[in-house]
Amino acid sequence: MDTRERAGSITVTDVLDALSEFRAAETAMLRRTRSILDRGASDALALRYIREATLRGDGMRPTELSALLGLSSASITALIDRLVLSGVVVREPHPSDRRASILRSTSHSEAEELRALDDARRPVADVIASLDSEELGAVLGFLLRMRQAMDEVARS
Repeated sequence: MDTRERAGSITVTDVLDALSEFRAAETAMLRRTRSILDRGASDALALRYIREATLRGDGMRPTELSALLGLSSASITALIDRLVLSGVVVREPHPSDRRASILRSTSHSEAEELRALDDARRPVADVIASLDSEELGAVLGFLLRMRQAMDEVARS
């Protein structure tokens, strides 16, 4: 434990630096595991966003995915085409907008990724399992609020 942590003098800058380091480590992990999935980092991240939307029951519009990933319309179309071709995502007609489509992950994508990433995720899961319920609550609350803040930035 760092002396600043013991002294209670952790600053906003310290947390932002730690988040930057965490994002860099996560990106590196995605790069290391993309060979397992035979998928690029953007594709893996897109699949994660689509899967989360699918689990919420919403699905995701391609325009939403484009905004989250910061990709052009042409690039997002190519990315979606790759995911659909590999069988991990399906395009469905939007229920209320005939011009739009909704992306949903398939059960194939979930099973494939769980198998492929089980060993890669185990060290992360071990750290999470080592936290007590108070720590888990604090971490989860922080991450949810940070994601909301980052999503707001992506939408603006």
